Amino acid sequence: MKVLLIGTGGVGEALAVVAQRRPWLEKLVLADYNLKRAREVRQRLDNPRRFPVEQVDARDKKQIVALARKHGVDLIMNAVDPVFNEAIFDAAYAAGCHYMDMAMTLSAPHPTAPHSQPGVKLGDYQFERAAKWEKKGLLALVGMGVEPGLADVFARYAEKHLFDEIDEVGVRDGANLVVRGYAFAPTFSIWTTIEECLNPPIIWEQGRGWYTTPPFSEPEVFDFPEGIGPVECVNVEHEEVLLVPRWVKCKRVTFKYGLGDEFIGVLKTLALLGLDKKEPVRVKGVAVAPRDVVAAVLPDPAKLGGHMSGKTCAGTWVTGTKDGKRREVYLYQVADNAACMEKYGVQAVVWQTAVGPVMAMELLAEGVWQGKGVLGPEAFDPDPFMARMAGYDFPYGVRDSWAGG
Repeated sequence: MKVLLIGTGGVGEALAVVAQRRPWLEKLVLADYNLKRAREVRQRLDNPRRFPVEQVDARDKKQIVALARKHGVDLIMNAVDPVFNEAIFDAAYAAGCHYMDMAMTLSAPHPTAPHSQPGVKLGDYQFERAAKWEKKGLLALVGMGVEPGLADVFARYAEKHLFDEIDEVGVRDGANLVVRGYAFAPTFSIWTTIEECLNPPIIWEQGRGWYTTPPFSEPEVFDFPEGIGPVECVNVEHEEVLLVPRWVKCKRVTFKYGLGDEFIGVLKTLALLGLDKKEPVRVKGVAVAPRDVVAAVLPDPAKLGGHMSGKTCAGTWVTGTKDGKRREVYLYQVADNAACMEKYGVQAVVWQTAVGPVMAMELLAEGVWQGKGVLGPEAFDPDPFMARMAGYDFPYGVRDSWAGG
């Protein structure tokens, strides 16, 4: 398989590191607006000739199409902030390539009732074009990271093997990561974090459909495994809620994230000051988006690994019945930062995000997963993915409980 990777930030770098020795990978083009960064990533890889470097503006559809055709790629892998998704998604279609991303096209709040009704939903732009992709015989695999991505595979696996009837699919993400030496240092893209945390969270219920709530609503304490322990989690806008109900039969879907009071306080302050805005404002004759300024002044998550310690957990909590008995299952994957730095030289959050897309590429390259149109991870058989996780040093755990036992 030949792949054009758009974006060589933290996740893009981790993706290249994970994929580099896989026999199905013929070529991975490292494309980034920052050519120096792309070259730095290539220097980390075993066989630089398999990893050509290109400069690209992720907003420029024609430029992306030209690169895809120049290298004869089979798939375009989107590893940049989702503000660029529409251009890259459309470029893949124009170039006749398959497409994969880890976050879907952006939402827009309802103009009059943002905290009760959805406006433009995550992925609407892509799903509205599904018929065109299907007619052309192309696949756009959307939301294929860890959350979304692995969490969605877990939901499909639970439906297939663990439950007769599902009441709720609830993705729960928590960590005990600490970043030393910084007053405030997000471990993932602050641009994306602001987007998903300050937008109205979305929930899906059978018979009601999708609806929204105020940010940081419905706090609950969730006990995470492998020493992380209890973490307060709140509702956050996330793709799983838009994807799971399309393929998994259930009564409710939620996503809750363990942010912590300090992080929530910073996000609320950014919103209060208007620094969360992605629309440009003029400052001394220069147009600049406030959110881009925030991202520029904060430390680069890709370079924080040596300052970090602790673990991060991504998982899917499912409740329902099996054989007439109540059942509750939490399927999860825990990444330890020390282990990720020692084995892969990248921090835990970006490594955990990158493994799932590489595994999906393998399944597509080998023809194990096949499809056309715009599909989420739930549209595919989860068993081959789950079977490969150990071979990618990406083991999963299962916390299972039955009513009365």
